Amino acid sequence: MNSEKQKLSVLIITLNEEQHIKSLLEDIDFADEIIVVDSFSTDKTVNIVESFKNAKLIQNSFTDYTSQRNFALDQAKNQWVLFIDADERLTSELKSEIVTTINAENTASAYFIYRIFMFKNSRLNFSGWQTDKIFRLFNKSKCRYNEERTVHEKLIVEGPISTLKNKIIHFSYSSYEDYKSKMYNYGILKANEKLAKAIKPYFLLQLLHPLYTFLYQFIIRFGFLDGGKGVTICYLNAYSVFIRYKELRRLTSSRI
Repeated sequence: MNSEKQKLSVLIITLNEEQHIKSLLEDIDFADEIIVVDSFSTDKTVNIVESFKNAKLIQNSFTDYTSQRNFALDQAKNQWVLFIDADERLTSELKSEIVTTINAENTASAYFIYRIFMFKNSRLNFSGWQTDKIFRLFNKSKCRYNEERTVHEKLIVEGPISTLKNKIIHFSYSSYEDYKSKMYNYGILKANEKLAKAIKPYFLLQLLHPLYTFLYQFIIRFGFLDGGKGVTICYLNAYSVFIRYKELRRLTSSRI
């Protein structure tokens, strides 16, 4: 059993998160260390972070999500880290479970945490989000993000993996334009990822893959049960796939 209390570093990467960051920093006051890696926000994010004496602000140019997360990992003093996005919140039950888990006798190297997706102020129950889980809590000495993945990062874990019982609340969708912009940026990053792997931008894939994405999430993943919210989310996720192939075609053409 651990002879002394394990300390926790909470890591956040930000860019123009003035809408969310204050509430998040108030929410994670149980952390032993809070590090915000900001990619030179132009809104009030920096001022808000600097107003919290227990938060350390580091500015670092953004290349991709994987590089930024690995950079943040290198700044943490403690072995146990909790990565959280500015638009995510922890319940009191989840906070308690995190503290208990890292101080338990038989800890895993990394823990999945399920997320509740919030569409504005109401919960999205289906549309592919009902089983959404992500690595958020892990021992940094046994984990590193795969540098081949630049978006929807993949954590490489050495050792056992487990899952926490309580969920993160994810306030990802605040407006149509905001989420569309987010999906566009994901599409651009995925295009560069595919270009690095020399994947060809077949025109048929550009047509069929977005359609498949929409139909799969809307029908197979029960997006239709979310009503109009489901239509919106499924469409925007398909839009991101369309942008991926469109940008990949542009990048490939520019190399010829």
